[in-house]
Amino acid sequence: MSETAKQYIYGPVPSRRLGRSLGVDLVPFKTCPYDCIYCQLGRTTNRTLERKEWVPLDQLITQLKGKLHLEPDYITLSGSGEPTLYSKMGELIARIKKLTNVPVAVLTNGSLLWRPEVRDGLMAADLVVPSLDAGSARLFRYVNRPHADITFPRMLEGLVKLRDEYAGQVWLEVLLLGGVTTVEAELNMLSHCIGLIGPNKVQLNTVTRPPSEDFADPVPRHQLEYIAQQLHAKAEVIATYPAVEEKTSFESNLNDILNLLRRRPCSMEDIATGLGIHPNEAAKHVERLTSAGTVKTKGHCGMFVIDQAEIR
Repeated sequence: MSETAKQYIYGPVPSRRLGRSLGVDLVPFKTCPYDCIYCQLGRTTNRTLERKEWVPLDQLITQLKGKLHLEPDYITLSGSGEPTLYSKMGELIARIKKLTNVPVAVLTNGSLLWRPEVRDGLMAADLVVPSLDAGSARLFRYVNRPHADITFPRMLEGLVKLRDEYAGQVWLEVLLLGGVTTVEAELNMLSHCIGLIGPNKVQLNTVTRPPSEDFADPVPRHQLEYIAQQLHAKAEVIATYPAVEEKTSFESNLNDILNLLRRRPCSMEDIATGLGIHPNEAAKHVERLTSAGTVKTKGHCGMFVIDQAEIR
């Protein structure tokens, strides 16, 4: 697909937190400073700290104009990599604000917030949702597998400075892994880090879509609820996304994915490319199909197949 034909705006898609979210993809697929073991999009293929205009800014704005009639609840800067790697983040948000009153959210893993220019680029956003997945350097390296230049103290310092400098809402997402980040000592360290950051909300999550590594295990909901009570006064469990109107195309894409998998096993990227949809959209569809037991993962290679029992 040529650069002129490539679509950087996707959705609106139903979001657990943001209603109908119109996504803006700012970096190439799996370009990220982390290689998280739980990532729904698979292994990072370009682990980098390089910030640049990965996507033409004017093209982003032109494509966004063509989608605003869909009346999303949020415009969400996220996508298939780490959005703060986009060097023109501040200019992009400013131009969006001139187009529409729809609030702008930035979903970031928080890996680059120790850089002042990264924090500066977020100041005009309405909402920033950074991540904190571990309370210690050892588990930070195990869970997030960061670029060598990102240390745990540096990452944590960035989160603290963002909250100090930013006037908007900060919702901190904490993704917990069964038997790894749920042990009492780790939770105590997480609680301490959250206290240093001082977010408006703390949102607990766990593995709900097929992860990059099959040893990334989910935490049962009842355990998440208990941890939320112990972890922080503002902690809540992120439930399944709220009921929002789903377009015919959503159901159509489910059938398209099934038809694709009837022919051969596919990775998440195969599904997205084959159907011409964004990887985040593909992940939401696959989540529904795996939850229903219609589709399952195959082996250790992150491929999806139709459960043969569903075909018989």
